[in-house]
Amino acid sequence: MNYTFKKKGYKSIQAMMLGISVLGLAGCGANKEEAAPVVSDTESLTLQEIETKAKEEGEINSVGMPDSWANWGETWTEVTDKYTLKHTDTDLSSAEEIAKMESEKENATADIGDVGVSFGPIAEQKELTLPYKTSYWDELPEWAKDDNGDWVVGYQGTIAFLTNKELVKNPPKSWDDILNGDYKVTVGDVQRGAQNQMAVLAAAMAYGGDETNLQPGIDFFTKLAKQGRLSLTDAKPANIEKGEVEVALVWDFNALGYAEQINRDQFDVSIPSEGSVVSGYATIINKYAKHPHAAMATREYILSDEGQINLAKGFARPIRDVELPKEVAEKMVPEEQYKNAKPIEDSKAWEESVKTLPQVWQEEVLVHVK
Repeated sequence: MNYTFKKKGYKSIQAMMLGISVLGLAGCGANKEEAAPVVSDTESLTLQEIETKAKEEGEINSVGMPDSWANWGETWTEVTDKYTLKHTDTDLSSAEEIAKMESEKENATADIGDVGVSFGPIAEQKELTLPYKTSYWDELPEWAKDDNGDWVVGYQGTIAFLTNKELVKNPPKSWDDILNGDYKVTVGDVQRGAQNQMAVLAAAMAYGGDETNLQPGIDFFTKLAKQGRLSLTDAKPANIEKGEVEVALVWDFNALGYAEQINRDQFDVSIPSEGSVVSGYATIINKYAKHPHAAMATREYILSDEGQINLAKGFARPIRDVELPKEVAEKMVPEEQYKNAKPIEDSKAWEESVKTLPQVWQEEVLVHVK
């Protein structure tokens, strides 16, 4: 199966908030449509009641969940078959998803969205979310869910090394390997891209830092810049295929997806041994959804064994401890490589750190890029 991976990462927090503010004005003139159903207490509903009502609603409209991303296509086929639903998706960034829900409100055209985990609390703060925990609640790690189920992570990603073995004889397995190498390292635009900013956090965590202290990561990239080994090229399949990328720092599911798309045997994908950062993407159910039960049933399916396996077919690691079929597991990065990969423990501290990261990056790293 061929997957095309879009860069769904959000920009800097400042840019993201500006985007939400500006985009939020776009839908103010929307035509008045029928009011969305009111769901006051999702926890009082049984799963059977939710599934019955979902079939009655007959439709599910998503945002940011296109067929080509993380194998959503197969998930939607199974969800729509199971509940006899019609489905449409509008491919938007996390910021745009929230802006759409905020601007449309009672005139909602989106029932459910998939956003970077840092956007879940933003959607909740804006009172745009309908909480629903699902029957798999107790199996989810604490960092991957809101206390009330306003947002729930469906799959996770970890910053990894993607190495073109035709260009690099000894693929790096650690951050120290990179410092001792002689190849260029592609990090992309740290001033704007979330994946790129997470690479800085991953390096910081490997050398004793965390979301409150990015300096070890800044120091790491400063050393590479001074050596003339830091590349700001985007790690996109087109650039990788042209041989413009020797080693890239990207999400593991992007690394595996890009490699599969070009030539899997040509690339090495590794999680840095000293440590890396784990993050994820969360579903948010629109408070004003016209098909709220279909959205709840969809979240339920995403977290089911079948749903988690479907995501893994798109190289996204399940958030639940699900046994993957052999043919799927064999294409993933071995589990033992994740032993030092950790999720962000203080999301508010990360939000504060990322506000200043673009300026620090400019002043301490970019000034040395050759």
